[in-house]
Amino acid sequence: MRTELRVAAYAVCVRDGAILLARWVAPHGVRQWTLPGGGLEHGEDPVETVVREVEEETGYAAEPTTLLGIDSIRRTWPRRLGAVGDWQGLRIVYEARITGGELRAESNGSTDLAAWHPLDTVPGLDRLPLVDAGLRLWRDRPPLGRSPFADPANG
Repeated sequence: MRTELRVAAYAVCVRDGAILLARWVAPHGVRQWTLPGGGLEHGEDPVETVVREVEEETGYAAEPTTLLGIDSIRRTWPRRLGAVGDWQGLRIVYEARITGGELRAESNGSTDLAAWHPLDTVPGLDRLPLVDAGLRLWRDRPPLGRSPFADPANG
């Protein structure tokens, strides 16, 4: 079995009843909205990661204000010769406020658009489950930083 762990940091930025999202482009071309953020570089602090990623994906300078929690997901898939791949993602979720910059799309990255979406329109968006997980953490602020509705096996 091949195992892989990915640690990433994401921001929930809500202002004037709208949330800032970035549109992720899958390798096969499907586009879905997600929280701005991404993987930690080796030796990088998660707060530095979320600040860097928000700027890269949206053009905004962001200041993390609260650690909301950690969303953990796990996926397995069949590999060649009967082997199994086992991937786990630890997603550190911060509340952040925008402190400067201008909204723009990322160039040459994993996202192609950034936009503010009214909170009441989020259920109608084609989005990754991370958006819902981040909004649950933002709304509920669970003491252990984990939504009581989270499925530990699948996030």
